[in-house]
Amino acid sequence: MRVRVCVLLLAAAAFGSAASQGPGTAARTGVFFESYSFGSGLAFDRISEMTIPVTVTQRFGSRVTVDIGTAYASASVRQTNGQTIDHSGFIDTDVRTTVAVIPGRLVFTLVGTLPTGAAEVPDTTIPLFGATATDLLGFTTPGFGSGGGLSAGFASAFKLGQNWAVGTGASYRYAASYTPVAGGDQLTPGGEARLRFGVEGPFGGGKYFRGAFVYTTSGANEFDTGLRSVLGDRALAYAAVTMPLGRGSLAIYGWDMRRLNPRTADTGTVVVPRGNVLALGARLDRPLSPTVTLAPLLEFRHELTGAGSKMELLGYLVRTGTDLRYRVSPRFTAVLQAQVAFGKIQDGTESISLVGPRLGALIEWSR
Repeated sequence: MRVRVCVLLLAAAAFGSAASQGPGTAARTGVFFESYSFGSGLAFDRISEMTIPVTVTQRFGSRVTVDIGTAYASASVRQTNGQTIDHSGFIDTDVRTTVAVIPGRLVFTLVGTLPTGAAEVPDTTIPLFGATATDLLGFTTPGFGSGGGLSAGFASAFKLGQNWAVGTGASYRYAASYTPVAGGDQLTPGGEARLRFGVEGPFGGGKYFRGAFVYTTSGANEFDTGLRSVLGDRALAYAAVTMPLGRGSLAIYGWDMRRLNPRTADTGTVVVPRGNVLALGARLDRPLSPTVTLAPLLEFRHELTGAGSKMELLGYLVRTGTDLRYRVSPRFTAVLQAQVAFGKIQDGTESISLVGPRLGALIEWSR
């Protein structure tokens, strides 16, 4: 689960009326590179990924907004025997239509996922896709393709007192069948239902609170040979407090995503073990001039997993760095990102070090 996506969707529900007053057209693109080097003990010693995202938003009047988002991604895993597994190409494309049924109160969303990515890959690339999908490392592009799908849902918002707002939402996703491994079995992903609840508002001393809870449940994934895999329900809690600090503002945030054991698992069913990912961080937005803002950050991430009564450590990661935001003109904004992460991966009794950079450049245009 990409946490930032869940939080943004909930924020959109709470601020539908404000969004309708935004720009008519907006576009974003850039390039992001991230790489991790590992100590001895794993089957690979480096994972790298480059992503070039492209998103376009078009608003039609005050009620309808259409977003199109895709990306070109190139990833590679270097094995300890010197061989490299790599993949490059476009990922799936999302086309999202948002309709303000009751502006500021009720929003309907329809998302079509077009299978423009790599839905079918050679079995030799499986280690690459598994490595980039982990929430601990948090790659910009965790997946590269599927059979496409369709999601529909609603979000509502209403005032709580004078200054606070509450948002709720629900959605359901249908995913089309596809063959993930060339020459292998056809996979039919299970449907996924998601419920959201959020609250935000100001409190003493200029502080501002945002919180959200997202609960997700999904059906079994079925192969045409009869093999099934099941994933337990997921619960995500997110909270952030923003407060003034000197000339800037400080944001302290945290989120916790817990994956539960499946309710039922028949004999022969592949069960994804339960897990827990915790992240805590802080970000300082400090204006250096009317057009330049520096935003240093620090984040700690920790992941547990295991099928037993007590989950075991999968690893932890500390990330630090800064963003530099430059408003080139009223329509153009450029963002430069430079971060470094270090931590440990646990492999049985072995504790394996990891370190790597994340570099990025983003351009935003609106009118």
